[in-house]
Amino acid sequence: MKTSYKSILTGLVLLTSLCFTKAATRDFFELRIYQFKTSEQQTRTENYLEKALLPALHRAGIKHVGVFKPVETDSTFGKRLFVLIPYRSLDQFSSQTESLQKDKTYLSSGTDYLDAPFDNPPYHRIQTILLNAFSGMPQLGVPALKTPVNERVYELRSYEGYTEKIYRNKVAMFNAGDEIGLFNRLGFNAVFYGEVLSGARMPNLMYMTTFENQGSRDAHWKAFVDDPQWKKLSAMPEYQKNVSRIEIFFLRPTNYSDI
Repeated sequence: MKTSYKSILTGLVLLTSLCFTKAATRDFFELRIYQFKTSEQQTRTENYLEKALLPALHRAGIKHVGVFKPVETDSTFGKRLFVLIPYRSLDQFSSQTESLQKDKTYLSSGTDYLDAPFDNPPYHRIQTILLNAFSGMPQLGVPALKTPVNERVYELRSYEGYTEKIYRNKVAMFNAGDEIGLFNRLGFNAVFYGEVLSGARMPNLMYMTTFENQGSRDAHWKAFVDDPQWKKLSAMPEYQKNVSRIEIFFLRPTNYSDI
């Protein structure tokens, strides 16, 4: 009996360890949204991102950093820039600023941005959103699209909840309800699904899907709405009225974006 008890205990410890390890491997994402008053500010910030920040993050082991602009028909085109940075842990996120300050190449390459004077800043404001990847897609995804960059459509969605409990219900709909699996089956080429840990709008989840072009985007969403799995999932009583506000951003990656 002792041997059997030890075997069971060992198995439970191993299972707990595996579950903890799996949970610990969920990426964290920093989503920066730059706001500009002039095109000159955007140019300076993009030069910094392309020539200083992204290379420095690559040297630090962060291979895939996304930089996105609103589509040309958006009223915020030329006024906003989205930057998505994945981290393996919160420690990596919190130590990134200190690490960059030790990178001499970064400091010299980003002088115009980093040493900008108070009366000539390279941006108006930066909004930072911190997210934790869903368990249903724990790591960042890099889409395999073949169309030219200027045709691609990246759709960033923000879903706010009425309360924390109701918000968690929508997260469960993606994970346990397998909404993520439906997106995967229909070829939505997701970059991430994330729980917002800190941001201007809470409680909140965000996710990004990608398409070859606007026509592909529209066709994918029609297939999604018409799919029997979605009709069944969205009709379940436990998943009713779990989103209070949806905000959608249509974006394109820059030529130097890794995603």
